[in-house]
This record gives sequence, C-alpha cells and structure tokens, in this order.
Amino acid sequence: MIPLTPQFTVFVFFVFFIGYVLMSAIRILKEYERGVVFRLGRIIPVKGPGLVLIWPIIDKLVRVSLRTVTMDVPPQDVITRDNITVKVNAVIYFRPLDPVKAITEVEDFYYATSQIAQTTLRSILGQSQLDDLLSKRDELNAELQKVIDFQTEPWGIKVSTVEVKNVDLPVEMQRAIAKQAEAERERRAKIIHAEGEFQASQKLSDAANVIASQPIALQLRYLQTLTEIAAEKNSTILFPIPMDLLKPFLEKSLPQPGSLSGKE
Repeated sequence: MIPLTPQFTVFVFFVFFIGYVLMSAIRILKEYERGVVFRLGRIIPVKGPGLVLIWPIIDKLVRVSLRTVTMDVPPQDVITRDNITVKVNAVIYFRPLDPVKAITEVEDFYYATSQIAQTTLRSILGQSQLDDLLSKRDELNAELQKVIDFQTEPWGIKVSTVEVKNVDLPVEMQRAIAKQAEAERERRAKIIHAEGEFQASQKLSDAANVIASQPIALQLRYLQTLTEIAAEKNSTILFPIPMDLLKPFLEKSLPQPGSLSGKE
C-alpha cells in the first residue's frame, strides 16, 4: 500500500493538473469547421481545421461551421398589393463566409438571419400582386435572395438561395381562381372552334372554285359520293343519271344573256 505522504499528494495533483491542461489545450476541428479564438478578449487568427492548441483559461475557442444551412421560414401573413391576405412560407440556404464577422458582428447569426428572412418575405411579397405571386416565382425568389444577402453581408453570411414554398389562399379566392381558369378554358375552346370553322369555310370556298372552273370535277365528286353510299349496308336504290342529260335543263333554268334588257 502506497503511503499518502505530502510528496505523493503533490505528485498526484501535479499529474492531474498536467492532464487537465493538455485536455483543455487540445482541440480537433473538422474539415468544415473553423475556430474563432478569443485570447484575453481579443481575437487572434482563425484556427483549423485539424489539431488546434490553445492556452487554457486565457483562450476561448468558438466553433463555426462553414457548411450550407437549410432554414425554413415560418408561414407569414402577407397582404398583397391588391389587398388579398395569403400565408406564405419559404426556405433559405446560407453559409458563413467570414467566421470572425459571424461571431463578432451579431450575437446569433442563425436567429438574426431567420428574422431578416421573415421581415423581408412580408415586405417584398407585399409589394406584388397575387397573380405575380403565383406565376412569377423565379423573379420573386431572385429579389428575396438579393435583399436578404445584402442585409446579411456585414455579418459575413452569404445567402445563396431563397425559395417560396407554399402560398395558402383563402377558400373564396380559390373558388374565384377556379372560375377564372374555367372561363379562360372556355374562351380558348371557342376561339379554337371559330378558327376551325374559318379554315373549313376557306377550304370549302377553294373546293367550290375548283369545281366551278373544272366541270369534270363535279362529276367525279358525284361518282365518289355514289361509291360511298353504295358501300353502306342499306336499302337505298340509286339510279345514276349522266350529267349530260341534265345539262339542257340546267341551261334552260339559267337566265339567257340579254333577257333583262328585253324586259325593259
């Protein structure tokens, strides 16, 4: 049994003290981490990644992750320019570029970025109309990213992307939009139908001109019609009559040249 002499007690205390100092002095930072070190309250050059040695008691190390952060922006009540209240939520992607500014310029850059995103979301979307909010998402996302990044730049934060996720409309507005979409589809259907009728009338007019200039074309069309009727299973009896037999009767039914002058 080892006697508890004063020398042994001092030795044990010295060993534990050395172990505590070594454990407090050694830090291991990952590849995506940087260490902001405060030495007696002042910042020294950023440490990491890898093995980092600091002075216990007089140094304080704050870890900062440089990875991109994905943050959900809670749903915000937005009043559009045309006085329609909607709920809009978004997602924001950002990452610290300057660890020193991210720690010294703002108390909590995660919370600060979230609050800036919420206020900017209400401000920017409140300046647009509902139709733009639903159809021009890319332009609004770019504007949101530009404004938020400008505000977070002094903190050493880079906002790379802002995306509007959902736009919740009131039930009455959903019904109005559905009616508007239905009316738009009916309008397009009527326009397409009218264009079809117009094109068909043009084709019929062209066909009539061809038949008028080529009498044989009318006879060919007559024979084609007989063929189509004969192909059906019906009890209709057809008696083809040559067009030459009808020609004298057609000529008699037409007014003769000079007949109008004779009546005068």
